Amino acid sequence: MTDHVHDLNAVREATDRLLTAAGTLDNAAVAQASRLPGWTRGHVLTHLARNADALVNVLEGRPMYASAEARDADIDNGAPRELTVQLDDLRSAAARFLDTANAPADWNRTVTLRNGVTDAAANVPFRRLIEVELHHVDLGIGYELEDLPAGFTTREIGFLADRFSGNADVPTLRLVSTDGGTWTSGRTEGEPLTVTGTTPALLGWLAGRRNGAELETGGAPLPVLPAL
Repeated sequence: MTDHVHDLNAVREATDRLLTAAGTLDNAAVAQASRLPGWTRGHVLTHLARNADALVNVLEGRPMYASAEARDADIDNGAPRELTVQLDDLRSAAARFLDTANAPADWNRTVTLRNGVTDAAANVPFRRLIEVELHHVDLGIGYELEDLPAGFTTREIGFLADRFSGNADVPTLRLVSTDGGTWTSGRTEGEPLTVTGTTPALLGWLAGRRNGAELETGGAPLPVLPAL
């Protein structure tokens, strides 16, 4: 059963780590490329702020974003802002999310996210944690997949394995971590392809952050996963 209180504490801690690290940058660094194609660090920081606001909408029963076009425009328009403005915006948006998520609520209710995806409200804090942790890595400022809390990495692998489960475009997979842990994913029929590696390497491949060169497949080609 999801412990949303635990996850909210983890979100707070991860956000503090990110804000502290980003606070060491300058305006020139914010304008430089992030690790996400086509996005500067300013795009990443702006997205994190707007995602916090979007998840407030979700928890309060409103559409996550007005539209896909409005979401993209908000990120593009906010990306060029100077560092102090970016950090103030992200700090305020993160606080709004935590204030909303800490209010008494029915955490068993179903909420609607982007593209009609539904989930239990109790899972929203972990979804926010994913955004904060992975996008901290995407900033390219010294925080790597290997630096992620081990419990988060293991849980996110399970989350992504479930997300690809039953996908006809993903072969039957058996994911084996050399640090401990096994997951299944992809199609449900046929002999599974075993993919072995460290938990950071498996997460990097599943999340589209690494090409899988560190993983072992027994000589078989590593499949290309659909975009998340």
